[in-house]
Amino acid sequence: MRTAKAAAAAATAALAAGAASIAVGRFASDAALKVPAGGPLPTEPRLTVHATAAGQVTLTRALASQRPGTYGLVGNRSHAVVGPVLDTAAHSADTVVRRLERVSHGTLEPGDKVWLTPNVHVGDPGVALGLDHTDVEVPGELGALPAWFVPAARDTWVIAVHGLGATREQPLNVVEFLHSRRLPVLLLAYRGDPGAPRSPDGLNHFGETEWRDLDAAIHHAVRQGAQQVVLHGWSTGATMALRAAAHSALRERVTGLVLDSPVLSWETTLRALAAARRTPGALLPLAVRAAQGRTGMRGDRVEAAVLPEQITAPVLIFHGPEDTIAPWALSRGLADRNPNQVALRAVPNAPHGAMWNADPEGYEEALRRFLTPLM
Repeated sequence: MRTAKAAAAAATAALAAGAASIAVGRFASDAALKVPAGGPLPTEPRLTVHATAAGQVTLTRALASQRPGTYGLVGNRSHAVVGPVLDTAAHSADTVVRRLERVSHGTLEPGDKVWLTPNVHVGDPGVALGLDHTDVEVPGELGALPAWFVPAARDTWVIAVHGLGATREQPLNVVEFLHSRRLPVLLLAYRGDPGAPRSPDGLNHFGETEWRDLDAAIHHAVRQGAQQVVLHGWSTGATMALRAAAHSALRERVTGLVLDSPVLSWETTLRALAAARRTPGALLPLAVRAAQGRTGMRGDRVEAAVLPEQITAPVLIFHGPEDTIAPWALSRGLADRNPNQVALRAVPNAPHGAMWNADPEGYEEALRRFLTPLM
C-alpha cells in the first residue's frame, strides 16, 4: 500500500512538474510569438522624460538614449522624433539631452515613460510625407491585406515589409528616398497587423507562414503592371522576403532583395526575446519547444550560411554588430559564403531593425548604388 501511495505521489509530482514546464515554456515563448504590432520589443528599455525645452528633450541616461541617429520617441499617448545627442547641453550625470525634431502627436511631459522606436513617421504616406498614395487591398489567402501604394514612373516596384514589433509605418523611413528615384512602392500590412486578417492561431511564425502574404503582394504588383520587383524587408519581414524569393511562383520577377536586420535563425531570435523578459537561461529550451509545439515549426527553415538555390537575385544586407535579437554573425556568414551575390553593409551602434535610423545618409547611398542597376 505504501509503495502504491508513493508511486501515485511521484506520478502526481511528475505531472505537476510537466504542467509547470509547459506553462513556463508558453509564457517565455510569448515574448516572440505575441509581439504586438507597434509595441516595444522586450529588449527596448523604458526611459523617463526628465525635461523639455525648445528643440530639446532630456531623457534617462542609458545605452539606448545615447544611440547616434534619428528615432521615434513613443509614449502611451504621444509620438515625437529625436535627433542626435546634444553633448554641450546642460544635463545631470544620469540624463542625456537629445535634439527634439518634432512632436507628431500628443505631448511630452516630465515623468512620461517613453521608448525609442525605428518608426520616425506616423500615419499614411500622405499624412507623414505629403506623397500621393492609394489605399489598396491585396487578396491574401486569409483575406484582404491592406496596403499603401505610392505610384511612380518606373515599372520596377519596391514591396516593403516591416518586421517584429513594427507596422507598415516603419518602411516610411525610406519611401521618400525611393519616390525620388521614381520607384513605385507598395507598403504591405500582413497577417496579425492592424486591419489585416488574424493568423489562425494568433501567433507570429517568424515568416514561416507570413511569406505567403508577401507572395500575394508580388502577384498583385505584377497584375498592376510591375515588370519586376525588389523586396525590401526588415527583421522577420526580411525572412519573408527570402522565402518569397525562393518559393513564389513569380520568383523570376524578383530582381533584388534588401534585407535589414534579417532573422536568419528563429530559434536564436526567440531565445533572445525570451531572455530579454528575464527568462532564466535554463528555461530557454522550454520556450523553443513550446514555440515548436504551438506553431508547428521544426527547426530553422532559413539556412544561415547558404542562400536557397532558387534565389538568383542580388542581395543587399544592412545589419549591426550590436544587434541582440538577430545575430550579426549569421549575416556575416551569409555574405562570406555568397560573395558574388550578397553585399553586407555593417551599421555600428544600431539596434535591431534600425539601420536607417543610425545612419540615414549612408543607408540611402548604399541603397542607391544597389538599386540603380535594377531600375
